[in-house]
Amino acid sequence: MKPDWEGPLGEAYARAMSYLKDLPVRRVGPRDTASDLRAKLGGKLPEGPSDARQVISSLADNVEDGLLPSGSGRFFGFVFGGATPAALAADWLATAWDQNAGLYAASPAAAVVEEITAEWLVELFGLPRQTSVGFVTGAQMANFTGLAAARHAVLAKAGWDVEADGLIGAPPIQVLVGAERHDTVDRALRFLGLGTRCIVPIAVDGQGRMRPDALARELGGGPTIICAQAGNVNTGAIDPLDEICELKQDAWVHVDGAFGLWSAVSTPMRGLEKADSWATDAHKWLNVPYDSGLVLCAHPEAHRAAMSVRASYLIHDDEQRDALDYNPEFSRRARGFAVYAAIRALGRQGIAELVERSNAMAQRFADQLAPYVLNEVNLNQVLVRFGNDDELTRRVVKAVQQEGTAWMSGTTWQGRAAMRISVSNWTTSEADVDRSVEAVLRCVEIEQARSTQG
Repeated sequence: MKPDWEGPLGEAYARAMSYLKDLPVRRVGPRDTASDLRAKLGGKLPEGPSDARQVISSLADNVEDGLLPSGSGRFFGFVFGGATPAALAADWLATAWDQNAGLYAASPAAAVVEEITAEWLVELFGLPRQTSVGFVTGAQMANFTGLAAARHAVLAKAGWDVEADGLIGAPPIQVLVGAERHDTVDRALRFLGLGTRCIVPIAVDGQGRMRPDALARELGGGPTIICAQAGNVNTGAIDPLDEICELKQDAWVHVDGAFGLWSAVSTPMRGLEKADSWATDAHKWLNVPYDSGLVLCAHPEAHRAAMSVRASYLIHDDEQRDALDYNPEFSRRARGFAVYAAIRALGRQGIAELVERSNAMAQRFADQLAPYVLNEVNLNQVLVRFGNDDELTRRVVKAVQQEGTAWMSGTTWQGRAAMRISVSNWTTSEADVDRSVEAVLRCVEIEQARSTQG
């Protein structure tokens, strides 16, 4: 039977182009509830085949009002980027090519593209030339992989082979990490069998930056990993990496830079190159489609020791790079194509301009919402709170999300409710910011009036 590619792919292309062209004017938020979507998409298990084009058409129709348009220039939730045209197009090709990027033998093109892209990333961030790179799903698995390499290295220094002997009977590891860390660090430690009781929370300043004096007091207690942060998820604050790395002694320093690491392309980050491993996402500030995480390690031997495998049935070419030596997956999508295309299309200058423009738009938000701003706006994050009131703030967040002009996240900062505005999309303009500010202020006024009436 001859496959019909043009029917379903042509329908998908038409629907995708319609969606992308509509993003600048589209309501920023879903219309359908979960019940609506279940009613549209559910039903009995199909017993027989259906026309592929009709399946795609029906799928697009039925999910349309349940999509969160995170690619919009007026989407400021979480820290989601959009997708640049080159990155999205390369991602489409990656799907069509359907390459398994685990081994060089399975896809020489995917392996070489990742090798070249890795070299570019190391140069962009200003890291040591020998730094190895793994392409993973996101910052969760990037932190996991970097901390796995750290676990290997600090235990090897203590004379323990964790890959062979496991953790039972191993010297205890302490993990020193800022009190305002991201939850992916705790979760990675759970995955690694270290547990969260190994964490020693380090005091932070008013912006969430780790305090070097507090760190210094906890050092010197056996195998140690320090988890620093480049870009606090609420404030955008960056830990004093230079001072942390100067203090580290025999500790391994891992930097969680899920979005903030990209700011180093615009402005060199003091001390960044002195760390031992780094985690970031390309699907945040580089605006590559989901999913696309990156782990970088200054000690390739520790990286490979923690991740590599040499199963007898696999075909290895010892002169080429096998991706499974640098990430926790065997079979996986060829994520490197989209990252390669994004960097090739933007170049260093384009990436720096994307970062700087996002920061400028965040400052524009902060200037117009100044009475409500909680943080020092030095990056792309703006934290706001209304009336020093948790309930009012949460109601405003919900009202903005339902109103549809823009979409911002709710968060909790230092025990208080806040709205978090994250500017990460390459298309966000001054007009987008101004229109969004107007919507926020309208919602504040409405909710304050309701509070007065209540």
